[in-house]
Amino acid sequence: MCNSKQYVNLPFILNSMIKATNIHKYYTDLHVLNGVNLNIQQGEIVSIVGASGAGKTTLLHILGTLDRASSKDQSALLINDVDIMALSDKNLAKFRNEHIGFIFQFHQLLPEFTALENVCLPAFIKKTPKDKAEKRAKELLDFLGLSHRHHHKPGELSGGEQQRVAVARALINNPELIFADEPSGNLDSESAENLHNLFFKLRDQFGQTFVIVTHNEELADMADRKLVMVDGKIV
Repeated sequence: MCNSKQYVNLPFILNSMIKATNIHKYYTDLHVLNGVNLNIQQGEIVSIVGASGAGKTTLLHILGTLDRASSKDQSALLINDVDIMALSDKNLAKFRNEHIGFIFQFHQLLPEFTALENVCLPAFIKKTPKDKAEKRAKELLDFLGLSHRHHHKPGELSGGEQQRVAVARALINNPELIFADEPSGNLDSESAENLHNLFFKLRDQFGQTFVIVTHNEELADMADRKLVMVDGKIV
C-alpha cells in the first residue's frame, strides 16, 4: 500500500538505492519477517507504518545493516548495488559508517560530550582529521539552527535541539541513506513538525534517501511513499 504522492518532485532519483528480496527473520520459533520484498529509489522518502509487533523496527535494522536477515532462506539485500549479505562483519561496519546515517527516537547522544563532539564521533571513527571533522560538524549545526549550541552538552539542550544534533551526527559522513526509527516520538508537536519538514529540506538540498519508521500519521503521509506492514510483510 502506498499513498498517491509517489515520486512527486524527486529530482535526485537516479537508480535503485535499496533492493531487498525475500527477507526473513527468526528469533527461535518466532517468525518476525516473512519474506519482505522492497525496492527504494535514490532520493525517495519512504515511511513504514503498522501496528506494534508488525516487524517495522526489525526490518529497519536489517536494511540499515545493524542486524542480518536469517540465512536459511534465499534472501538478498543490495544497497547502492553493494551485496550486503556478502560483506564480512568488519567490512559491513565500514560500509555502515561511510554510507548510512541513523536517527533514533531516543537521540542516543553521549551526555558527557558537547553537541559538537557528539556530531564528530562518526567522522572520527572514519579517521577523518579532527580539524576537517569539526569544520563539517559546525557547518551542519549551523545549517540546523544550532550555531549557538556547539559547546552545550545534551542536558543543556531542549528535546528538539537534541534531535537536531542527532540529525547532524547522522549527516556528518555525507551518507547516501538515512534510517529514522520513530524520530519524532519524544518531541512536542511543534518540534515534530519542524523535524519532519527538515527531512524534506535535507533531501532537496543533499539528495539523501530516507526510510522512516513512524507511528506519526502526519509524517507518514508526507512521505513520497507510505508502506504498511502487517504480520512481518509489506501489504
